Amino acid sequence: MGKKVLIVDDEKAIVDILDYNLRKSDYETICAYDGNEGLRMAREENPDLMLLDVMLPGMDGFAVCRTLRSEGSDLPIIMITAREEETDKVFGLENGADDYITKPFSMRELLARVRANMRRSAAAPAAPAEAEGDVLTIRALRIDLGRHTVSKNGAELDLTQREYELVKFLAQNPGKIVSRQELMSEVWQYEYFGDLRAVDVAVRRLREKLEDNPAEPEYVLTKRGVGYYLAE
Repeated sequence: MGKKVLIVDDEKAIVDILDYNLRKSDYETICAYDGNEGLRMAREENPDLMLLDVMLPGMDGFAVCRTLRSEGSDLPIIMITAREEETDKVFGLENGADDYITKPFSMRELLARVRANMRRSAAAPAAPAEAEGDVLTIRALRIDLGRHTVSKNGAELDLTQREYELVKFLAQNPGKIVSRQELMSEVWQYEYFGDLRAVDVAVRRLREKLEDNPAEPEYVLTKRGVGYYLAE
């Protein structure tokens, strides 16, 4: 049985197209046509990924996403929007979406994003680390590669999978300035460069959990016009 994708969109024609192409690509699909039903199915049907439209009757996509994240769900969510405004896209990411795609979109692009997010979520934690070489230490940070955890001053941080992968990649290259394009390729695992604002939002969210004062970061620093780096 293929991975299960939950499609939530109130436009039946869009749902039918997505349903057909995902099934053709060997995914199992389940469909909902409003926000409340989508939220119920996300809770009860155990999907592997959610395609979530922004404009929905009952409960909009932002509220669905925000509710799932507040409940501790790490279900990969790709927001679908017909609107081009940057604020809508950033708002979706700030509410916990992993990615977004704007209508009209090519099916090739959508399937590429589905595959990328599936690969990320399918990365199961390895066995507990036993050797010190399986742990990266940057000052008060401790990145346990075996347990897929990050702690600071001995306290484990509540990071999403993508936030963990982001800080791990930077920690594996301490002091090296990494471009947003490289982060998109290495952390998001896209076969192309997606919208780089997703990187900026992810870094901002990571700083909120990692830094004592996110406005004056001490770990994840910015080299203006170039990229980000983890200070040693």
